[in-house]
Amino acid sequence: MLLSYLPVLLMLGFATFMSLAVLYVSSILRPQNPYSDKLSPWECGMEPVGEADAGHFRVHFFIIAILFIVFDVETIFLFPWAVILADKSISLLAFIEMFVFIAVLGVGLVYAWAKGALDWV
Repeated sequence: MLLSYLPVLLMLGFATFMSLAVLYVSSILRPQNPYSDKLSPWECGMEPVGEADAGHFRVHFFIIAILFIVFDVETIFLFPWAVILADKSISLLAFIEMFVFIAVLGVGLVYAWAKGALDWV
């Protein structure tokens, strides 16, 4: 029984060895010349000003990213539903559940919009 797990253990060991070897070789070969411009914080490719210069970044960029991920996941859930809907082999309960799912995400979008999370300032 344990012999059947041997290929998995070998693959896990090989993947671990290769990842550690690549990290080690890259630490040897990379250029190591830190200077102040390279070590300064950047905010989306712009010069840090104000609080960003001290390492404090605005949360707005992260809120936009989280909202993008939420609605991207919604799209992933809608594709299989649309395929099943095209075959007309979906039950009424599944049809209603998907509209409840869309309504909950719609309420979340309206809430984020009302709070100004989508305003780019």
